[in-house]
Amino acid sequence: MDTFTIGDQDFLLNDRPFRILSGAIHYFRVHPDLWADRIRKARLMGLNTIETYVPWNEHSPVPGSFVAEGGLDLGRFLDLVADSGMHAIVRPGPYICAEWDSGGLPAWLFSDPTVGVRSSEPGYLAAVSAYMEAVLALVVPRQISRGGPVIMFQIENEYGAYGSDKAYLQHLVDLSKRLGVDVPLFTCDQPFGTMIEDGSLPELHKTGTFGSRADERLAFLRERQPTGPLMCAEFWNGWFDNWGTHHHTTDAAVSAAELDALLTAGASVNIYMFHGGTNFGFSNGANDKGIYEPTITSYDYDAPLSEDGQPTAKYFAFRDVIAKHFPVPSEVPAARPSLTSSVVSVSGSTPLLSIPPATQLVPGPVPPVEITGHYRGFYLYEVMLQGGGVLSFSEVRDRAQFFLDGVPVGVLSREAGERAVVIPHGGRLQVLLEDQGRVNYGQRIGEAKGLIGPALLNGVEVVDWEIGAVDLKSLDAFRDAALPFPDGHPAHAGVAGPSLSFATFEADGPGDRFLRLDGWTKGNAFINGFNIGRYWSRGPQRTLYVPGPLIREGANELAILELHGSATREVSFAVGPDVGPDEK
Repeated sequence: MDTFTIGDQDFLLNDRPFRILSGAIHYFRVHPDLWADRIRKARLMGLNTIETYVPWNEHSPVPGSFVAEGGLDLGRFLDLVADSGMHAIVRPGPYICAEWDSGGLPAWLFSDPTVGVRSSEPGYLAAVSAYMEAVLALVVPRQISRGGPVIMFQIENEYGAYGSDKAYLQHLVDLSKRLGVDVPLFTCDQPFGTMIEDGSLPELHKTGTFGSRADERLAFLRERQPTGPLMCAEFWNGWFDNWGTHHHTTDAAVSAAELDALLTAGASVNIYMFHGGTNFGFSNGANDKGIYEPTITSYDYDAPLSEDGQPTAKYFAFRDVIAKHFPVPSEVPAARPSLTSSVVSVSGSTPLLSIPPATQLVPGPVPPVEITGHYRGFYLYEVMLQGGGVLSFSEVRDRAQFFLDGVPVGVLSREAGERAVVIPHGGRLQVLLEDQGRVNYGQRIGEAKGLIGPALLNGVEVVDWEIGAVDLKSLDAFRDAALPFPDGHPAHAGVAGPSLSFATFEADGPGDRFLRLDGWTKGNAFINGFNIGRYWSRGPQRTLYVPGPLIREGANELAILELHGSATREVSFAVGPDVGPDEK
């Protein structure tokens, strides 16, 4: 079998110097039928390795579970990497950041307030151990020492930016080795301050994360690790976007020059991201450094391979740089096939709250949403109020629409710091609460979602709330209850929200599409029952990517969850993606 080790100056593949030329692809952000295509295009750019995170919360949506099927089939993904003749780097966290919901940490973990976060607290370590056992059951047999593609395995993730609990790191190391990991273990941290020292252990290989000033960053890393190969484990060649801002881009030539500097210095590299993919459903994370900023649906990242898997100018600029240093395949990926635009009109709709979720009465103060046992999406709070006035909360996480006897009376947004709404009179209050994405970086990881109490009406606490999770895994009940729009109503008549509207469109067969929702306000869209993500009129992105495998020959269904109201009943399929204007 092959071997992969760390030498005095180089990585060693079968005892010969080897440079890692890696690109990040998150299998959980890409439709599984498209994995092979994205891996192949990485090889054609000149890369020899694929790196991926593993999202704990996605694989373990509830305690005691580990899902590894369909889009979460990590084993199959690694097998496809091997089939392509490439190597693999696995980064299981347990914290991954990645602008992913809660940084990959499962929300159920923190329903017990005694559980620590990224520390050696026993409850946390017990949960981590169970998770790692499940991950390593897939990874260990696929190590290079056993004929597989995996050459390196990461311990935690940029831990030096969060803490310095050496007992925690040692637990992860000991656990990994006990479960059979024999490829090199490594850590990655930003080359600033004491992060590299705080986030690692003497026995672990240290790598850096940065996107510029390569020579300076590598020198910093070398000072703290005198021997062993230099590696940038996250070469940031783009950036992510949050709602309400521009689309972040980096100049292809500038990024390529930085990559050239890395390779000229003899370093190995992992391009973050090579292919970003999509935050389908409710999977996006958020940042909060005083202002809450949820990440958008697109994770295009201005990467060399676009969100829909097409080579960009940056792809070819990087390919040219790699070709200066290493052999590159002669084959070049084809350009995006031409698409035609089309318009679809929703034909019927049903109010979201006409099919309320099953709720439970929670005596006492207003509870967080985690009490429902569901950890993403939408929730409904209900309570009877004896009179009107100002209703306030300590905080709203993250966006709440208020309805009094079915009539909208206001919206409170965490982004805007809003905490109080005027209730005109007594009656049945319903609050539709949207979890817009759990914080994925910093000290607010693990926080609860929902209406954060006390809930005060004119200074008096409101208690005994009912709460339930809105189940959108199946749209059957909403589809069955949908009423057709009256004949003769023009398309610009619009749709009232919150509601689910439905449309049917025809297709010749599978193929990528780009859904454009001009005139719609905020919500989620579904193709044949698959939640393709959130849309919002504030942008920056104007289209939602529809992976080709979701489309079937013949009739297809589009469903739109609109939270407020639209100015039209039409949507369109665009000829290409529009992830928003950049800052130029």
